[in-house]
Amino acid sequence: MKDLPDGVGERDLRAVLRDWDIEVAALDYAAVGFGDYHWIATGAAGRRWFVTLADLAHKVHCGPDATAARDGLGQAMDTAWSLREERGLAFVVAPARTPGGETLRPAGERYAVSVFPFLDGVSGEFGEEARGSVVDLLAELHGVEPPSRVPVLDPDLASRARLEASLGELDRAWTGGPYAEPARALLAGHAPGLRGRLAELDHRIARLSPDRVVTHGEPHPGNVLWSGESRLLLDWDTVGLAVPERDLAFATEAELERYAGLTGHRPDPDALACYRLRWDLDEVATYVTWFRAPHSRSEDKELAWTELAEIVARLDQVRSM
Repeated sequence: MKDLPDGVGERDLRAVLRDWDIEVAALDYAAVGFGDYHWIATGAAGRRWFVTLADLAHKVHCGPDATAARDGLGQAMDTAWSLREERGLAFVVAPARTPGGETLRPAGERYAVSVFPFLDGVSGEFGEEARGSVVDLLAELHGVEPPSRVPVLDPDLASRARLEASLGELDRAWTGGPYAEPARALLAGHAPGLRGRLAELDHRIARLSPDRVVTHGEPHPGNVLWSGESRLLLDWDTVGLAVPERDLAFATEAELERYAGLTGHRPDPDALACYRLRWDLDEVATYVTWFRAPHSRSEDKELAWTELAEIVARLDQVRSM
């Protein structure tokens, strides 16, 4: 995020980092990613850590409110730690644990902090062409025994109720901020199409296989770090049990063939379509929630508005089953 968080400053972060026995000499904001806030912390001896601050109010995929989201995010961070340290998956960029064994610590009521090793490398951006396939990493991930704390995921939209409520309130003004009324007008112009795509999602979910594996959730180029010749997967807050197609929705045909050869499982086209549709609807629900909440104009919000308009138009263009 390019914006700074409300209500949490460097003094708060320094205090929380002491839970990891980190005495901070320097704390530099890293305006990377989209959703969480990040800093690079340097200790007195020169060691560096990558610090992530999660806004629990916007972690609905981890839980519907801040308390539940903190628990869900803690499960996800514990799962990532277990995948690397107990299952031996070296490509998992997992959080460090405090001396008490915790991977997540609160920063007030609304936020939570996790700490990762600082790694040199280059990551991509969502939507760009990947430098190399990670399908072999996903095949290995999908084959592991699930850790005890792995979240069990509902394939439906985590913020389904919020999106449906918004679609039911298009006849009244939205007052969250500068993008509230434009968002209402956008949804009003595409409401029948969006309702149709929600119904389509329900039909596709009903046809999913009951088989579940450990999935990452967002293995796109923005969450891949190239460190030398090694490929590492970042951002495990979306980890959970789901059908393997959750991780393969945007794979190429060649990658799907390779996955089938590695695992013996040939990805189901209907399940792939289900998760592509779910991705778009989830983005719509997320951005609409942002714009209905109090907000101001910023670079992050402008990017969110642009993406919302593009996704809504695309969803309304394709309505066939």
